[in-house]
Amino acid sequence: MADAPKGELVCNVNDIAVRQALRILIDDYPVAVVKDSEGAIHALGDTCSHADISLSEGDVEGCVIECWGHGSQFDLRSGAPLQLPAYEPVPVFALEIHGDEVYVDITTVTNGAAVPDLG
Repeated sequence: MADAPKGELVCNVNDIAVRQALRILIDDYPVAVVKDSEGAIHALGDTCSHADISLSEGDVEGCVIECWGHGSQFDLRSGAPLQLPAYEPVPVFALEIHGDEVYVDITTVTNGAAVPDLG
C-alpha cells in the first residue's frame, strides 16, 4: 500500500493550465501552484520578495514566473530571483502528485528560503 501524501490537497492537475498559476491559501498562507511551459507543477510562496504582490497574477515562461508589479523574475524550481529588483528568494514547497491530485506541504521548504510564519 502506498504512503499517504504529505501536505494539503490543493487542486487537481487539470485545474492548472500550462503557463498558468493558481493562488491557494493553506492555513491563511498564500501559495502559488504553477504549471510551467513543460507541464511540470511547482509550489512556491505567492508573495514577491521585493513587494507585497501576488506572483500568481504574473506571467509564466519556461520555468520562470514574473511579478507583474516591478518585473522581478523567479525560478520555479529554486525560488531564486533572476531579475531585479528582487534579490531574496521566495520559498519553494514540497509538492506531491497522487493520481490527479496535487498536495502541497508548506511545512517543508525545499530551497532554504525563510519559512512562513504559520503561528
